Amino acid sequence: MKCLVAVHEHMVDVAVVGAGQTKYGNHALGLKGMWAEAASKAFASVDGDFDPASVEEAFIGSLAFGGSQLGNTAALLTEHSGMDGVAVRRVENACASSGFAFRDAWMAIKSGQADVVVAGGIEKMNDLTPERKRYWLGVSGDTEWERLAGLTFPGTYALMARRYFHEFDSTHDDLVHVSVKNHLHGSMNADAHIQKEVSFEKAAGGFMVADPLTLYDCCPTSDGASCVVLAADHVAHKFTDTPVWVKGAGAASDNLALHDRPSITQLKATQVASAKAYGMAGLDARQIDVAEVHDCFTIAEVLATEDLGFAQRGEGGRFAREGEGRINEGTTTVNSSGGLKSKGHPLGATGTGQVVEVFKQLRGQVEAGRQVRDAETALTHNVGGSGATCSVHVFGRDR
Repeated sequence: MKCLVAVHEHMVDVAVVGAGQTKYGNHALGLKGMWAEAASKAFASVDGDFDPASVEEAFIGSLAFGGSQLGNTAALLTEHSGMDGVAVRRVENACASSGFAFRDAWMAIKSGQADVVVAGGIEKMNDLTPERKRYWLGVSGDTEWERLAGLTFPGTYALMARRYFHEFDSTHDDLVHVSVKNHLHGSMNADAHIQKEVSFEKAAGGFMVADPLTLYDCCPTSDGASCVVLAADHVAHKFTDTPVWVKGAGAASDNLALHDRPSITQLKATQVASAKAYGMAGLDARQIDVAEVHDCFTIAEVLATEDLGFAQRGEGGRFAREGEGRINEGTTTVNSSGGLKSKGHPLGATGTGQVVEVFKQLRGQVEAGRQVRDAETALTHNVGGSGATCSVHVFGRDR
């Protein structure tokens, strides 16, 4: 017991000191080129010259969509970004892969095992046929009871949406408000896959994908990579005068198949992970200025606003309807980047891509129209599949 107490007393604080990503969308580069671009931007964002050789560990999230590089993905990528010989591994947790890669990087520093660590993610999705895309998008569901029975991920979230409308005072119009908001935010984001506003009427009238979800309720399939540099408190100021501190971290899991969950209108993994992150940070949902949440479908953002505590249970529809998540209009801005809906969703890159956004938000470095006024605290929420895995991180300008 004395040893455990001693270790805890010497745990270090962790900061993000650099972050960068590619533009999301249809990328001309392959895995090596996309990763090199994201890493180069992350290293360039560090104040002064950054030597990739100073990185001691690296964690790269990827589903390995399409199977192009299933084995040793991470080692292949780090050799193309100057991190020769670094201890590196790929992290796979479906769409939450790089959220968990970031968590692993944070833990490596928090435990005292390393001072400088890279976390990142990557996915190349748009060089496959539509049929192959559907196959790979389905591999993160329950194979025996969902995927082999023909249930798709749009179908999974459509079930959630239908049940939500049944249980609470909400309609598809609430989901349309989410889509319109995120397209507005994404239209101002130079790295977003879809950089255009969408009217309420157009978003409401999209063609049906899985009733009640239309095209405008679904995120696009995207190519992209993201990279983040983390550092221990005693070396952080060697890299920047404006570090962004990781104040809290939480993660959890839940039943993979929907039919095994007591409720499909809440994600227990999100609730547990966020409670851990808030508790560690000493903050609550009302104190979060900007949040990047996992809106793979518009209903997912509605559920997330409740599970993360920004809205009461059953009030997520009202939260969207009243525009509380719009930039500088409510207590907490939700998806200032445009979210997965507009920024895009290159599966493995999404989690650390969320960190790139909040890093820039807290340092006042995003485009003027997207900047959250006086942002001091932020949160990232990265979900795997339909909610079986989730990581939540809380960030602050102050240590």
